[in-house]
Amino acid sequence: MSRPHVTGPFNVLLINCHDLGRFIGPYGISTVHTPNLDRLAGQSVVFERAFAAAPQCSPSRAALFTGRYPQQNGVLGLTHAPFSWDLRDPMDHVAHHLGSAGYHTALVGVQHESRVLADDTVARRLGFDSVRTGGMGDVVADRAIAALSECAESGQPFYLQVGFYEPHRIPSRRDEPGVMGFLGDHIDPDASLGVTVPDYLYDDETARGEMAELQGAVRFMDHQVGRVLDALDTAGLRESTVVVFTTDHGLALPRAKCALYDPGLEVALLVRAPFRAAWSGVRVDGLVSHVDVRPTILELLEFPPETGTHGNSLVPLVEQGATASEHSYGQMTYHNYYDPKRSVRSETHKLIVNFSNAPQPMDPTQSWARRTTPREVRRDGVRTCPPVELYDLTSDPGETVNLAEKHGHAHVTAALGDALMTWMREMEDPLIHGAVTSPQHAQVLATLKEVVKPTNARTTGPRAVPPATSDEPVH
Repeated sequence: MSRPHVTGPFNVLLINCHDLGRFIGPYGISTVHTPNLDRLAGQSVVFERAFAAAPQCSPSRAALFTGRYPQQNGVLGLTHAPFSWDLRDPMDHVAHHLGSAGYHTALVGVQHESRVLADDTVARRLGFDSVRTGGMGDVVADRAIAALSECAESGQPFYLQVGFYEPHRIPSRRDEPGVMGFLGDHIDPDASLGVTVPDYLYDDETARGEMAELQGAVRFMDHQVGRVLDALDTAGLRESTVVVFTTDHGLALPRAKCALYDPGLEVALLVRAPFRAAWSGVRVDGLVSHVDVRPTILELLEFPPETGTHGNSLVPLVEQGATASEHSYGQMTYHNYYDPKRSVRSETHKLIVNFSNAPQPMDPTQSWARRTTPREVRRDGVRTCPPVELYDLTSDPGETVNLAEKHGHAHVTAALGDALMTWMREMEDPLIHGAVTSPQHAQVLATLKEVVKPTNARTTGPRAVPPATSDEPVH
């Protein structure tokens, strides 16, 4: 049956989740139940090698929604207290851009690309007509469904941003002491199709138990995504709506999240545009980045090209067979602690430069007792980061043999190093000029100046500096 002819204005439903990487059926994971995302993939363009701008939540999301790398958008670390990084200009958010063009803009669920503030404040700063954050996946889906119903009744073009917390790690009464798993109090583990343990982890009983939890969380998230997509159809909005599904970065496992190896930067990216024939049931293999998503959406909505963003529209890649980007760039500066590093990836090689000798890799499990162990840590113990890492992705896709320590690869290192340094200069990367301090540095210094009396005053000593605390988990 032929599709009805639809003309603009078109809508956008952008669904995102935490910490998924590409751990779903459309990317070959056969042991996880993702029927709704499988179905969406069959109706979409599946970008097989899409990468985040950063392997952690806030910087990657800020890049996704602004089309600008973290060095330029200002989010070099987490945005909730006590970390408190923020967009240099909140008006850079895509919601502002679409709202100024007459779109109704709404956000439901996770907002982690700008400072975590009250919903009405977030709405005003980022350009949303309405914001309702919080809630586990079923609550977020309920609110998204209600928002779609309101959009259908209004007849106004809309941008609806839906953020699911799952499959992020969630505290649970079922967790063993010192462990934060993936279940919370509302998810069951799922090993009904078996369990996939990624190649970069040692495969043992505890790893399989943790992966079963993760698979349960992904299955739960997929079900909620399906509810939202069904509501879009029920509202009669499917044919006029661009649907984007993605995540912020790789899985919350050692050597993935918080690392610049491919498992940390890889993301699922599905884009459905029913009113354009080329955007259905297609898989694209070129290197693409989260910073490409915003210009792609705007071109699909028939907006003129923007200036000031760093990505490229993927419409020519999909519809005209244009050449994909030669390089994909990654970066991390702060997460739990200062761990500055940058990377550049080509079709065949990856170069990572580490500006400090932090532990390799950072542990993103938020657990004192880690249940999964990278193979390299089991073999060699915890080491600090070498200054330079070079990997041949063709012969060594797991990025396990550092060629920077071996002879005969200087030409590859030089070529990628030149590309990386050129990009850092273009981004006005603060690491070029030295170490980067966090917002907490300024906050603590201001607190000290306030509470410590002048040294020439008679005093019994400085009062204790109140610690910066937060009830929010580290993302």
